[in-house]
Amino acid sequence: MALAAEVRSQVINKYRTHETDVGSPEVQVALLSTRIQQLTEHFKTNKKDHHSRRGLLLMVARRRRLLNYLKRHSPERYKTLIEKLGIRR
Repeated sequence: MALAAEVRSQVINKYRTHETDVGSPEVQVALLSTRIQQLTEHFKTNKKDHHSRRGLLLMVARRRRLLNYLKRHSPERYKTLIEKLGIRR
């Protein structure tokens, strides 16, 4: 299940670092987080959907790798991003 076009553009506009940014780590993590949240809601009603669960696990792993990259290369950008997204305690 892909994100709707207007939701995708809203997320990109909120997390981009400059005017034409669509692929920075911040944007990628934000898009993945949005899809992960949608799938989490989907699993509340579809508990036996194991094929989509595998996709969810792959997305979580990809987000983790992107966050590790961002933490290594720019810790301050990492901290602001996780605060905005609310994905760490």
